[in-house]
Amino acid sequence: MIAKIGRSANLYGALAYNQLKVENEKGEILFGNKIIETASGLYSVAQLVQSFAPYLIANRNTEKHTLHISLNPDPKDEISDDRYREMAEAYMQEMGYGQQPYVVFKHTDIDRSHIHIVSVCVDEEGKKIADSFEKMRSMNVCRELERKYGLIPATDKEHKQIDKVFRPVDYKAGDVKSRIASVVRHLPNYYRFQTLGEFNALLSLFNITTEKVQGELKGKMQQGLLYIPLNEKGERAGHPFKASLFGKNAGLPALELHYAKCKETLKDHVAKPTIKAVVTIAVQSTSDEEAFKKQLREQGINVVARRNDTGRIYGITFIDHNSKTVWNGSRLGKEFSSNTFNDYWNNNIEPEIKGQVKLQSKISTSNSTDLPANEPHRLFDFLNTAEKHDENLLDAFGGLFPEAQGEDYQEQDFANRLKKKRNRIRGQK
Repeated sequence: MIAKIGRSANLYGALAYNQLKVENEKGEILFGNKIIETASGLYSVAQLVQSFAPYLIANRNTEKHTLHISLNPDPKDEISDDRYREMAEAYMQEMGYGQQPYVVFKHTDIDRSHIHIVSVCVDEEGKKIADSFEKMRSMNVCRELERKYGLIPATDKEHKQIDKVFRPVDYKAGDVKSRIASVVRHLPNYYRFQTLGEFNALLSLFNITTEKVQGELKGKMQQGLLYIPLNEKGERAGHPFKASLFGKNAGLPALELHYAKCKETLKDHVAKPTIKAVVTIAVQSTSDEEAFKKQLREQGINVVARRNDTGRIYGITFIDHNSKTVWNGSRLGKEFSSNTFNDYWNNNIEPEIKGQVKLQSKISTSNSTDLPANEPHRLFDFLNTAEKHDENLLDAFGGLFPEAQGEDYQEQDFANRLKKKRNRIRGQK
């Protein structure tokens, strides 16, 4: 079981988010601790807030007073409502919140049921409840609950979780929004790229693409991004999602700021000469596209070639996971442009790399239909296998997206909409 602990200064928003699940018949209130009961047994958000009011009034100086905890068992675990109640009560008691008011909601809107607990972290006197070593204590409590109730241990599925993060989005598997979110909200924190095209090349490894859209709002032209899932052939598969659903980091302004920063850091980047040398060797020692990509993949570099309807290569991008940098071919050098590789792979014209001897080996023909169906939208096999011995390559992705597992990105979307609503109301006043 995995526990996620969030803090905020918005008690109403946390309760409203969970109550909306209940009203949409995608959730229910399992029980409340120190919650004022109603005659009907049903609650509104305002009624729930009343039970927390004395604690917030007494609050001295704790800014983020609201706790929003989710407990996420393995999808294969079958847990009754009574068992969920026991687990929630035990968890809160062990974490030091057993005497606090809190509400336990059960969510059933995705393929695994799980519970959310909303509470406050200040006591009746307004003092903040100690949270030292909270993550470690939470992990220990989860392990104990797993043993007590015979749940599948999270440690047993650690490899499967990492494997899931490293795999591309599967639009057929469902939960597409959360899967896209786990990628687009975090990629810019780890990789450096200078254009939307380079970002799209990186996203393509996860079966995602993004495109810029614009329209008029209140007489002003506005621009934004849409994120779209792809199938194994790189074709659109499913409806697009607005960037605003995934937070500021996924939006156009944040990405443009990222481009500008990366332009400076990549200008004389130490990895560039090494990447050029590795690509040059791959050109000289391979005779077709598949072998070229395979050799670079073994060196921790993905190659994304973009083709038009006639099969002509109009763009090529190199993604180096060792340095976490993305390079359009022509940015590495004119000799690595898309025209070079189109002539090489489609027209049997051997490339002449600067300072290198022209290849003498026979160039074998290759086109896009000869390549594996899932290239280039699949991540390296070596990231998920034990055969690879280069630890640096594993480190390149080893810490990627730690917050991806168990997050509910609908909550972020809901919070964003509440914020916009409040701003509109203030504007009207």
